[in-house]
Amino acid sequence: MGQNSFTGFLPSTLCSLKNLERLYLDMNLLTIDASTPQAASTLSCLFNLRNLTGLSLGSNPLNTTIPVFRGNLSTALLDVDLSFSNIRGNIPVDIGNLSSLITLVLENNQLSGAIPTSIQKLQNLQALYLKDNVLQGHIPYELCQLKYLAELDLGGNRLSGSIPSCLGTLSVALRSLWLGSNLLTSKISSSFWELKYILRLNLSSNSLVGPLEDIGKLKDVVDMDLSNNHFSGNIPEFLDLSKNNLSGEIPKSLEALSHLKHLNLSFNKLQGEIPTGGPFKNFSADSFVSNGALCGASRLYVPLCKNRTKVKPNWRKAKYIISRVIPVILLAAAALILILCKKRNVKVVRETASLHQVLWRRVSRLELVRATNGFHESNLLGTGGFGSVYRGTLSDGIDIAVKVFNLQLEGAFKSFDKECEMLSNIRHRNLIKIISCCDELDFKALILQLMPNGSLEKWLYSPNRSMTILQRLDIMKDVALALEYLHHGYSIPIVHCDVKPSNILLDDDMVAHVADFGIARLIGGGDSMTETMTLATVGYMAPEYGMEGSVSTRGDVYSFGIVLMETFTKRKPIDEMFVGEMDLKQWIANSLFPDAAIGEVVDTDILGAEEDGDFVSRRDCLLSVMRLALACSVALPRERINMKDAAITLTKIKTKYLKGSGGMNS
Repeated sequence: MGQNSFTGFLPSTLCSLKNLERLYLDMNLLTIDASTPQAASTLSCLFNLRNLTGLSLGSNPLNTTIPVFRGNLSTALLDVDLSFSNIRGNIPVDIGNLSSLITLVLENNQLSGAIPTSIQKLQNLQALYLKDNVLQGHIPYELCQLKYLAELDLGGNRLSGSIPSCLGTLSVALRSLWLGSNLLTSKISSSFWELKYILRLNLSSNSLVGPLEDIGKLKDVVDMDLSNNHFSGNIPEFLDLSKNNLSGEIPKSLEALSHLKHLNLSFNKLQGEIPTGGPFKNFSADSFVSNGALCGASRLYVPLCKNRTKVKPNWRKAKYIISRVIPVILLAAAALILILCKKRNVKVVRETASLHQVLWRRVSRLELVRATNGFHESNLLGTGGFGSVYRGTLSDGIDIAVKVFNLQLEGAFKSFDKECEMLSNIRHRNLIKIISCCDELDFKALILQLMPNGSLEKWLYSPNRSMTILQRLDIMKDVALALEYLHHGYSIPIVHCDVKPSNILLDDDMVAHVADFGIARLIGGGDSMTETMTLATVGYMAPEYGMEGSVSTRGDVYSFGIVLMETFTKRKPIDEMFVGEMDLKQWIANSLFPDAAIGEVVDTDILGAEEDGDFVSRRDCLLSVMRLALACSVALPRERINMKDAAITLTKIKTKYLKGSGGMNS
């Protein structure tokens, strides 16, 4: 009942609802009757409801205190929100007895006193928001006992003393830490910088002092505010290009980087002499280990560079040779060019017209406005997470799709940069092709190859469209080949992170192209990474991504398995028929084992009647597809097959089906 205009007192009769599981009354005008003896107990008794898992009373003028809890507090309570509610007084010590609590939101109130050390009892706590109160005292070291704590916001209080050095022990979980606008002093402990996976850090408007020598350990940070403090010393400079495939010599121009403190060029294919000037005189052998053929000072544990003896050129002899060799080379080159031109003239002309004319041409915002009729609604193809896509035609007659980013949305700039980077560096027939990027100060757009047949999602759910088994097999095989290329075609795998039917686009010939790389990730230094911004789509998201933020190629395999099921069942993973523990995977698994009742789950358009001569081959094909889909989407990532094997399996399924159906397009 949140976000309404309810007024009056919070009724104490709510406490009699013994089976109540969730109570959401946030963003209303409710208060607590302070004139009655039951005033304090109204709020207190809600915390005693044994089945209550979620309580949200935030953004109401409750004008009360958090009661001193009495009795047995609910061990089922997971989420509590009492923010923006004019709550005063202390945070009660007994709050540590809410043992199952995952999220506690008490921000923007008038809470005073210290943060109780009993908070360490909340061993399941993942998010604690206490900002904009008048809390005093030290930041309790007991917070470091909360090993699952991912977000901690204590900003805008009157907390004093130093930042607990033990916070660095939360490096596995902690992603966001806000301590700004407090009264914190002292140096930052070196162990604090062990928070190497943190994404957001705010220590602004305190009185912190000392150097920031170890700040470079925060390799994943995307948003950091250290303003209005008393930090001193140099801003450290780091350059880490290790574990790449860099070749050639180390540029001597790097000697000019006088402030460079750390350099890591290890595990590359570099050769030649290691520079000796500028900061290079301070670097150790660790900076250059495991390269191709570097040479230099003995302290760097590389071979000494050999002196190059200069030979005086014999210009008279050289002129004699050049005057006779060059005409022969020119004659041979002319003959070769003439042969190639005659042989490939038609093909070169065609490719020049269709490719070179479009790829990476400059396209202005004005030209895109004209091409899309002013981004008119009639040109709108669809809307996604970061913007909208319009159909358009350039002045030279080229049909395009224009993805315009909504720069007001958080993450839009990063998504634009990511898609530009990904799409301009990868090439595959089953990946969407980029024509250009329009990158202006207040306007950013991708110009993409137009897919006239729209998305797989539209083909599945439009009443006037249908697809045969063979068409669906071909589409999913195209998707499998695209993902195989992303996962195995580079030394560093690319994870798409959002495979779903709306991101699978179809060209004139119904060839599938995987699109939308706005949240794709490069997986370096291993086969997985951790990402707390869970941007993937519910239903297609691998369980380890949604629960732990773990991103890997196996997550794409899981999504592919779900899309494979949806393509042949025409059932979305979030279909309203799936309730409780029943989901798309379980529904299909139940139909396959033990009776192989495939007809109960697949799209009725493609199986046909048992009397059909092709029924057996269709049934066997669909059974094989569903078994593959289940193998792709098992719960444990390590037990899933990879995309290379999935693509091979789909090819075999298609080949067997064509043989069984006599090659018919059914």
